[in-house]
Amino acid sequence: MSETIRYGVQGGVATVTLSRPEKRNAMSFAMLREFHDAVEQARTDPEVRALIVTGSGGSFCAGTDLADLASTPEARRGRGTSAAGAGEAKAWPLVACPKPVIGAIDGPAVGMGAELTSQCDVRIASERARFAWNFAQRGLVPDTGAGTWLLPRLIGVPRALRLLYSGEFLSAEEALAIGYVSRVVPADELLAAAHAEAALFLRGSPLSHQRAKELVYRGLERSAAEHLQVHAEVMRACFQSADHREGVAAFLERREARFTGR
Repeated sequence: MSETIRYGVQGGVATVTLSRPEKRNAMSFAMLREFHDAVEQARTDPEVRALIVTGSGGSFCAGTDLADLASTPEARRGRGTSAAGAGEAKAWPLVACPKPVIGAIDGPAVGMGAELTSQCDVRIASERARFAWNFAQRGLVPDTGAGTWLLPRLIGVPRALRLLYSGEFLSAEEALAIGYVSRVVPADELLAAAHAEAALFLRGSPLSHQRAKELVYRGLERSAAEHLQVHAEVMRACFQSADHREGVAAFLERREARFTGR
């Protein structure tokens, strides 16, 4: 992609790496656009079954590059950092990606960096990972909206508001204790742990993953009655899918399933 966003695919797993270590991977507007492009590439590549998002140089992402922000006219700043008004798919590209997204977080994830971790489906942290939504200290609210919509649903309203009010760091162990991350591993084992997690997902149906992710995120904003109605429609479609037929055949024939996502 570029020097600041690295993209690679191995064994059906794409990895997007924020690669601006001299700035602790702080996001400039240009880098953010390239990040969106990389996620879109993973989304549309039929060979990609899962996506890992990580940082480089011992950091995940230090947030928006404030020097870049300061040189941007105020009227354009919201559009540049949060894709405000462009819809959920643009503001939350990792949520919109129909494939499992794993955050492999090493070192600080601050501001927009913390927001990106909230957009991941699963988070694995190194022992030195830490998270901070420090927007109140800059006179702002969470820039992508994830901190005010996704975060309370992930860890509860009181915990989320305390983090938003204080801007204090959440350590890796604290994040594990409240369920924000699923595992904490040594830094030199982080990517291996993320790939091991992705390998678990690769055993499942891509169609099932896509539909389950849609049901989960859409279900956060629907009533139970609405959710069950949509769930029934999706279930009927799954019963008629090639992946369902393959899953049953693989079980009966005692072999690994060969899913096609159809």
